[in-house]
Amino acid sequence: MLSRQQHGTETGDVVYLVLRRLRWPLIFLILAYAVAVIGMTFMPGTDPDGRPARMSIFHAFYVVSYTATTIGFGEVPYPFTDAQRAWMIFTIYLTVIAWTYTLGAIFTLVADPTFRATVSRNVFAWRVRSLGDAFYVICGYGQSARQLTRALDRLGYRSVIIELRKERAASAAIDRLANPPIVLTEDARLPDALRLAGIMRQSCKGLIALTGDDTANQTIAIGARTLRSDLPVIARVTSHTAKVNLEAFGGVNVIHPFETFATNVALDLDHPEVLQLEEWLTAAPDSPCPDRVGFPPGPWVLVGFGRFGRAIAQVLEARGIAWHAIDNHDLEASLPEREHLVIGENTDRSLRDSGVAEAAVLVAGTDDDATNLAAVTLARRVNPDLWVVIRQNHVADRVLIRAARANLRFVQSEIMVHECLQLINEPMLGQFLRRARAEGGSFAGRVRLAVRERLGDGAPHAWSLRLDLLAPGAFYALLQWGQTLTLTHLLEHRDEGTGSIAAMPVMLQRGKDILLMPEATTELRAGDRVLMLGRPEARRWHQSLLSDALAMQWQLTGTEPPRTWLFRWLADRRAARLAAQAHAQVDTQADTQADARAA
Repeated sequence: MLSRQQHGTETGDVVYLVLRRLRWPLIFLILAYAVAVIGMTFMPGTDPDGRPARMSIFHAFYVVSYTATTIGFGEVPYPFTDAQRAWMIFTIYLTVIAWTYTLGAIFTLVADPTFRATVSRNVFAWRVRSLGDAFYVICGYGQSARQLTRALDRLGYRSVIIELRKERAASAAIDRLANPPIVLTEDARLPDALRLAGIMRQSCKGLIALTGDDTANQTIAIGARTLRSDLPVIARVTSHTAKVNLEAFGGVNVIHPFETFATNVALDLDHPEVLQLEEWLTAAPDSPCPDRVGFPPGPWVLVGFGRFGRAIAQVLEARGIAWHAIDNHDLEASLPEREHLVIGENTDRSLRDSGVAEAAVLVAGTDDDATNLAAVTLARRVNPDLWVVIRQNHVADRVLIRAARANLRFVQSEIMVHECLQLINEPMLGQFLRRARAEGGSFAGRVRLAVRERLGDGAPHAWSLRLDLLAPGAFYALLQWGQTLTLTHLLEHRDEGTGSIAAMPVMLQRGKDILLMPEATTELRAGDRVLMLGRPEARRWHQSLLSDALAMQWQLTGTEPPRTWLFRWLADRRAARLAAQAHAQVDTQADTQADARAA
């Protein structure tokens, strides 16, 4: 009902604007036609025999129509009299003036920004309603959103984009995508814009707020969750306050790129096995297991002490690693932070004052790429053995950042795409990685070793199996089979003879309880969700098992029931014949035993 009412309102806006702006031109045009047609019917004429004849309404309208539009078919149905020709002269000038006035009003209306915006909204809403595929709504179309749109396109998802800046919205049309995004130039904070983008539709799989304003992202995320409480929402924030606010609201996956990078630094310092496992399982399929980042021991120098520098400084401070930060502004820092700060405009002198000659790691993390490159160049003159981390702010400065030859790059857009895809592809995988992070490095090392032994060195695919009774295969296995279903039944393909499929369960979720690395003999129950790692063919096989009761029956029992009515009828006939034979055999044996007793 909501979508129909909204559709009617959108169409009504266009009609209202047309009628409002063209009211007087249309009235004048209609009156001009009416006067010309009626006057033509009253003008005296003659037929070919010279008898008086008047033109009918139909013929008069026909003549005025082609005359007013300057087509000019001639004098029909009979040659005109002088009176009719005089009236036609008047009609020509009258209708030309009427059409000039009307066309001028139409051109003015078409060029009007309000009308163009209204029509654009209607076209956008129609295209969204026509979407039959699953799609994501992306608010903002900067670097992160552009890369994420390309990644979603490769995964087969459509993108609906809401972008306030016209030049950015227009750039979406020139991206080379298999399925171009649908773009609306409007403020995504407005609830009507979110509704137009289709967040109320079931085919909308989620909303991702990637604007450059934390306040806007908060408003968008909260508005989307308010309009549709079951909608998955991902929001980017770059301030700790915004992150706390959204986490307190609940139901929003908050990504803070600076804190995410700092967390990865902490993992490499504390539990490198966990970071390796995360990077491997969330990488592109078949990617090799990455090596440890391996920050060298020793003091750190941070060039730039904004949100990025502070996030890394907190990690270093918590681990007792010596650090100094350089900034060209007198910052509002706490007293402990001021002990580590070097304030100065001269980067070369500031680097020397910060102790870069004895430092092990340099982090060039300002919001200006040229400054970051200059800091790396100056620092290496003093200390050529520095281990360098550099921040890239703009995609256009890629060449500058490569020239720095850094050991590690921080690109906010890549962090965002990586984290978003982790949540989009398989939410259970993110939950498993958080639990693995809590378990520590030894657990992550065991998982990585077990996965590599079973599946090989390439990064596996991840998928979840939900034992929902609405799925035909799960219904048969849990209620009709009559035996206990275990993970073993889902890991050994009956058609393969011996063996095990290329899949491995790493987490079982039952309600609020979670079991990591479950044994193959673990019993499965209705409602369980299992996170699997493996190869695409194993994933397809699992999907076919759960969606096809006959496939599940063959897997569990080794007998495949007939699929067509003809073979089912033949099977019933055969079963009835075998039952009759067995019954006759029992009767024969009973008669034989009776005869033996009588003898």
